[in-house]
Amino acid sequence: MSRTRTERLVNLVICLLSTRRFLTAAQIAATVPGYEHDPDDPRDHEAFQRKFERDKAELRDLGVPLETGTASIFDQEPGYRIAHREYALPDIILEPDEAAAVGIAARLWQHAGLAAAASSGLAKLRAAGVEVDPQATLGVEPVVTVDPAFGPLTTAARDRRAVTFSYRVPEVDDPATRRLEPWGVVCWRGRWYVVGHDRDRSATRCFRLSRIVGNVRTVGRSGAFAPPVNADLFSHVAGWDGQTPRNGRATVVARPGKAAGLRRWAVETLPSPDGDRLTLPYADAERLAATIAGYGPDVRVEGPPEVRDAVIQILKEVMARHDGVVAA
Repeated sequence: MSRTRTERLVNLVICLLSTRRFLTAAQIAATVPGYEHDPDDPRDHEAFQRKFERDKAELRDLGVPLETGTASIFDQEPGYRIAHREYALPDIILEPDEAAAVGIAARLWQHAGLAAAASSGLAKLRAAGVEVDPQATLGVEPVVTVDPAFGPLTTAARDRRAVTFSYRVPEVDDPATRRLEPWGVVCWRGRWYVVGHDRDRSATRCFRLSRIVGNVRTVGRSGAFAPPVNADLFSHVAGWDGQTPRNGRATVVARPGKAAGLRRWAVETLPSPDGDRLTLPYADAERLAATIAGYGPDVRVEGPPEVRDAVIQILKEVMARHDGVVAA
């Protein structure tokens, strides 16, 4: 089901839940976003009727108790409403993780743009003289604070459109420009992340939304890429966030007496002619590379190639940002 149709159905449910009287198709068309049409145009009105019939059938297939009737014996046209007594759910006992998942999904209603459209529809009902029950949809429009990048990234992931943005990591002062094919946005341990294919590194990467600086800009056309089938976004984020075992091993040579932080991190330290050879465990090559790059010329990466290449890429970006800058 398309996002447009989903929003229209949700707004239709909210509209029919918010009044106890039967609403005619004409009233619904004038109230619910997505049904706008010219009733005097036969073809336009016929298209609305087909759309409305499909939506009614969809709601009934979903188990929504849609009733048909008239507000009084003088009404010639039938109307529609949702039976509250049949729509309400019985008490449901959820496990803590299930309750958290439901809470996250519910709190996204307003950010997804549904609450504004629903509120507009209810305002139209009141303006038309239809009595609205303010308690009918209580809890449908909760609020959650999300990062500004959430909307642009979810839209780009839906449209399969690449994006570019500036991204800052704690180990590096200046943000770096990233080009990403976003596969999706997920919430992990209270933070939002986008997962996708990094075009500059030709590898899967994830980025914390709170570290994105400035605006997210789309690049190229829609449908420009296809995410991997059955991609497990949560596993990518868990590995990046250090919650999965650090199976990787990197070898770094540190100058004598330098890189104390890396030395504490190392699981093995061996002397060598150039300094001390440190063995560092890691789960995410790029995160480790950002840490190593912060030590500058005091360290040198011997392997593996993914860590060495990531460090080189970071240093190239730093040089590019400071190209032409001469110290006084």
